[in-house]
Amino acid sequence: QVQLVESGGGLVQAGGSLRLSCRASGIIFSINAMGWYRQAPGKQRELVATITGGDSTNYADSAKGRFTISRDNADTVNLQMNSLKPEDTANYYCNAIGRTTGGLFNRWGQGTQVTVSS
Repeated sequence: QVQLVESGGGLVQAGGSLRLSCRASGIIFSINAMGWYRQAPGKQRELVATITGGDSTNYADSAKGRFTISRDNADTVNLQMNSLKPEDTANYYCNAIGRTTGGLFNRWGQGTQVTVSS
C-alpha cells in the first residue's frame, strides 16, 4: 500500500513563508508525478502545483511567483511558499501518481493545515 505523509503546515503571518514536504512510502516502482492541492472551507479542492518525474512543473496562477515545487528525490516533494496571503489559508494535500504492484496508483495524503493571519 502506497502512503503519503505530509509535514510543514502551521500558522504564519501574511508575508511569511512555510515549507511543506511530502514523502511517499510503500512498494513503489515509479512515480510519474507529485503535486500539491488545497481546499479551503466551503470551496472545492484546487491545484496548487505539480512536478513530473522529469521535473516539469505546473503552477496555479495564484501560486506563480510565490510558490516553488521541488523534489528531493524520487519519493519526496516539497512546496516552498513565500509571500503568503490570508487567501492561501487552506488544508493542503499531497498527491502522487505512479506504479506499484498490481498497476497504477493515485494516492492522496491526509492533508496539512496552513493558516495565514492578516
